[in-house]
Amino acid sequence: MSSISQESKLLKKRLQELEEKYKNELFSDDVKEQIEDKIRGDLKKDSEARKLEEEKLEKKRLRLEEEMAKKKKKKSLLSRFKDKKTSEKGVKESGKVKSVKDNRPGAAEVRLAAENIQKLKKEMAKVLVGQEVIVDGLIMGLLCDAHVLVEGVPGIAKTLAIRALAASSGCSVKRIQFTVDMLPTDIIGITTYTPNKGFEIIKGPIFANFVIADEINRAPPKTQSALMEGMQEKQVTIGRKQFSLPDPFFVMATENPIENAGVYPLPEAQVDRFLFKLLMGYPKEKEELLIMETNMTLKRFEEYDLKPVITPKDIVKMQEIVKKVYLDENIKKYIVEIVKKTRARDFEHAEFVSYGASPRASIGIFIASKARALMQGRNYVLPEDVKHVVYDVLRHRLILSYKATVQKISPDSIIKEILDIVKVE
Repeated sequence: MSSISQESKLLKKRLQELEEKYKNELFSDDVKEQIEDKIRGDLKKDSEARKLEEEKLEKKRLRLEEEMAKKKKKKSLLSRFKDKKTSEKGVKESGKVKSVKDNRPGAAEVRLAAENIQKLKKEMAKVLVGQEVIVDGLIMGLLCDAHVLVEGVPGIAKTLAIRALAASSGCSVKRIQFTVDMLPTDIIGITTYTPNKGFEIIKGPIFANFVIADEINRAPPKTQSALMEGMQEKQVTIGRKQFSLPDPFFVMATENPIENAGVYPLPEAQVDRFLFKLLMGYPKEKEELLIMETNMTLKRFEEYDLKPVITPKDIVKMQEIVKKVYLDENIKKYIVEIVKKTRARDFEHAEFVSYGASPRASIGIFIASKARALMQGRNYVLPEDVKHVVYDVLRHRLILSYKATVQKISPDSIIKEILDIVKVE
């Protein structure tokens, strides 16, 4: 009996030794290290995954906060601009209350002006197909009591656009076809002597509400200057007498970009007299199909029977309303920063700008953004109005270097870069 018990103990001990040996072999140092590395690797992957997820959540949170801040800022701007009622602020001075009134136009005035503009555009559409951007630019120039330079190839309805605008607004219109032998007196008029009558003044074609200066770059500088004087001063001198020009007085000058022989390009100082430089392009395919049916070659302009939907007095009144449209201090600073940036040397393509825009550009953006706001039916200016007009105002005021011409850097690309950099506060 004791022998069996002894054998059992030996057998049990042997089994324990074998089991221990098996475990030691199974979990050798190499195997343990591999298992530990795998565990560490798994833990690291889990940690990195959690970190990436946390970064994604953090980015999403920051993006949402930024969007909320932008919406809050825009809402704040809108709430500040949309106050159409006359506001009164009490200022206590020595026990007295001083009232400060808001001078912006009322809702009724703005609505009537916007309706007149829409009627004007609708009437012009009877003869002019497409070219909405040019039509808006011409109307804005008229509302600003300024002048517009239009550049485009022949045959795309530059002259037709201004004729349609004049006919729809009940204004007189004269067309001057500029040539190399034209004299200043051909524009402003002359003093002549007639037997039995004596000396008399014969007024030139500049005495009209709307003047079309066709291919202005064909005339010599002296003749160009005669027109510029009338544009700037709204009066001309014939002999020894001065004569005021009609009110409203609006000049749309055209120039052909493909002409380079026998032309006199406008000097920078004269180009600066125009509020806008509009680039008129080719019509779209659907528009050109319609143009073939309703074209000026087969029908005379008078056959379109355009009716005056507004009067010259309405235009003068709308010009006064434009001046009263509200423009916030932050937007004024935004305009100044844009113009200042054209003179700076701290952006990527600044090397291509020889001379930046003058303060006249700031004035132009200031009044043009007001006109655009009125056309949109508002009595306050938004940053979008500034961005809309800034290309037309600055395009001809940026003097680019020869290097820019060689590398085909356009003024519009410089303006876009500036708008991307400068932000409204």
